[in-house]
Amino acid sequence: MRKTIFSGYVLSMTSSSSAATRDRADHDRDVDASGIDWGSGGIETQFGWSIQAVYQGFVRTAQTAVADVPGGPRGYQVLVAITTEEASSQLALAQRLGIDKTQMTYVIDALAAGGHVERQPHPRDRRVRHVVATDAGRALLATARVALGEVEDELMHDLAPAERTAFRRLLARVAVGIGEAAGPAAEQTDVARLEQPVAAPHRSRRPARRTT
Repeated sequence: MRKTIFSGYVLSMTSSSSAATRDRADHDRDVDASGIDWGSGGIETQFGWSIQAVYQGFVRTAQTAVADVPGGPRGYQVLVAITTEEASSQLALAQRLGIDKTQMTYVIDALAAGGHVERQPHPRDRRVRHVVATDAGRALLATARVALGEVEDELMHDLAPAERTAFRRLLARVAVGIGEAAGPAAEQTDVARLEQPVAAPHRSRRPARRTT
């Protein structure tokens, strides 16, 4: 009987020791709650891969949310810009949003054809036309904002509400900082390269350890 108890005690101590060793190893390897090993230097830890994967995931899912907006995601961005910032010309919008001038013409034409924007003469320079949202354009934007917000929440479903807010704000700060450092946005000449699929990494995450 004593031998049995002693053996069980040793087994229990061995199991506890093994668990402690694993916990220390996880700490040393910097494995977070999602199972990503930040100390490995693997593809999942790379900023560039993460940004591109998030971008492509957003593009795939956002298409449906803005399907009713002429020009798609670009048309949506135009509506946001002209309803929240000072009136500007088509060229200024292209530079502000980083959209090729020719592509911007198509986007504005599509929005205008749908009755969502108007090109109005500048009050002091008749050669310049400002792009202005109509009531129909504002209504369309309000609907698209709600749909897009739902898509974004689904994309960030692994994050708590407070984390989503923090992520949005931090990402916006990075984006604004890049824009200020680069000056006026350059025309997008290699967007197709960004839109190439990002291969999912070979599963380097450790399987979740049972707690029961």
